[in-house]
Amino acid sequence: MLIAVLLSFLLITFLNITRQHLRPHMLIIGLVSLGLIFALQLRHSAAGAARAPGRRKLVTLGLQAALTYLPLFFFRSEWGAMAGFLAGSVLLVLPARVGWTLYGIIGLTMLCLPIEDGKPLSDSAYYAESTLLCGLVVYGFTWLTDLVVRVQATRGELARTAVANERLRFARDLHDLLGYSLSAITLKCELIHRIALSHPERAREEIESVLTISRQSLADVRMVASGYRKMSLSQEAASADSVLGAAGVDVEVDIRLGPLTPQVDTVLATVLREGITNALRHSEVGRCTIRAWEQGGQAMLSVVNDGVDPGRRDLSPHRGSGLGNLAVRLSDVGGSLIASVREDGCFEILAETPLPPAGPVAVPESESVA
Repeated sequence: MLIAVLLSFLLITFLNITRQHLRPHMLIIGLVSLGLIFALQLRHSAAGAARAPGRRKLVTLGLQAALTYLPLFFFRSEWGAMAGFLAGSVLLVLPARVGWTLYGIIGLTMLCLPIEDGKPLSDSAYYAESTLLCGLVVYGFTWLTDLVVRVQATRGELARTAVANERLRFARDLHDLLGYSLSAITLKCELIHRIALSHPERAREEIESVLTISRQSLADVRMVASGYRKMSLSQEAASADSVLGAAGVDVEVDIRLGPLTPQVDTVLATVLREGITNALRHSEVGRCTIRAWEQGGQAMLSVVNDGVDPGRRDLSPHRGSGLGNLAVRLSDVGGSLIASVREDGCFEILAETPLPPAGPVAVPESESVA
């Protein structure tokens, strides 16, 4: 659009000077001058032209000014439209105060030429006004072009950000899901291996439990791929009780929360799952306490285990980022996470998230379909 507008003004100017019945060499000079002005205008309308070195801007503006005013001695007022290009250029490449001052001066210079040619005062006003209008058109179309380029670049950046966020979500969900499920399956399989001969009935029950966990893991992974995954704090607490019990851990569960919204329920269930995953990684865990309660309009969840080794620090590249993932999840719903070793030597994960006002809980369409 910008190039079309510039070429249209140039064509009009060329047609105007051809009506003067000039000699061929003068027409060639006019055509070459128009081409040079077009090239300079494209340079001044390019992105980042205002950030060019000051000396370069002075040279290009000076050259455009010479190509604007010198041909006036030969082509007179028919060349006046080129002053509009110069007016637009000073607005584009110079600081605002200087640019608008020169813009007005250029418009005023077009008042003199028609008077020298013996034309009425109305023609002088017409040429000055058309020069200023042409300058605004060049300035406006250049900014419109730059704005379109910026919008397109921003849209591309937003698309790349959305893809990156989706990858992070998928990786975070898989970490939270599979870390717990695989740890639980490993523990139960070890238990089955130990009791298969001595307690076949108990082994059969544990095998059924392993199948249940594996089926649930498969369903969870499918929901992660579909973009929505709902978890239940009460169900996770029951599952944690079963898994830790199978590992010989003394478990205490105390859930005192009323109905939760799907989002809060899922976040707290995820915190509990990660807390249990951490506990399962410590073979010396003997006791785990899971508590959930309401306090001052906040839902509180505490997961405590006594299997932490204060001197142990996993520096391997595969140590995981479960607690970091939980902090991100809780911050998304206005909550917070504290993970610390208490004075009694137990490791505690404490999650806090606001409880929304009481009211009907909306169930997402994807959940109802599932």
